[in-house]
Amino acid sequence: MVIVSIVLTAICWGSYGPLLMWGHNAMGTGRLRPFICVGIAYFFVAIVGPILLMMLTGMEKEGGLFSGWNFSGTYWSLMGGVAGAIGAFGIILALNYGGHPSYVMPLVFGCAPVVNTFITIGLANRWNEVHPMYYSGLILVAAGAVTVLFFQPGPPKKKGGAPAVTKTDKDVAPKSAEKPVDEPKKND
Repeated sequence: MVIVSIVLTAICWGSYGPLLMWGHNAMGTGRLRPFICVGIAYFFVAIVGPILLMMLTGMEKEGGLFSGWNFSGTYWSLMGGVAGAIGAFGIILALNYGGHPSYVMPLVFGCAPVVNTFITIGLANRWNEVHPMYYSGLILVAAGAVTVLFFQPGPPKKKGGAPAVTKTDKDVAPKSAEKPVDEPKKND
């Protein structure tokens, strides 16, 4: 189940940027409306979902929904949620200021594990216990992020240096995101 869960997360987080871009294109203006939709989705997935799992499957049986809460655990969990929400907001801002999911998402998801690693190892003060090849892998991840940034996809250049006309994000959005919804017909 660990591998299945990792694959599920990779697929969902990997589709996050393009789905937000399509939502933005369908709404026409601004990136904050799609972010509000993300918040609504979080309510259902992160609050209603776990409550239903606990009630229906017996997960965390040791007292149910209302036991096990304490200040420290609640505080740090909320701080994790705040960090996640601010990170999602950062993605929205990057896309709003002209970034494209083809390079914004690889940079975010390439750099985030490096930050996670340094925080985790640093807080435990386990620097000397880590194999040097592990650090080599982190350096490769950072080099990969820099490579993505420098060689990001862009419109092909015409002779003379001006970019050629290419399809916009809206042109490559799913067909359902392009067409406005028709008004229902009235029966006379």
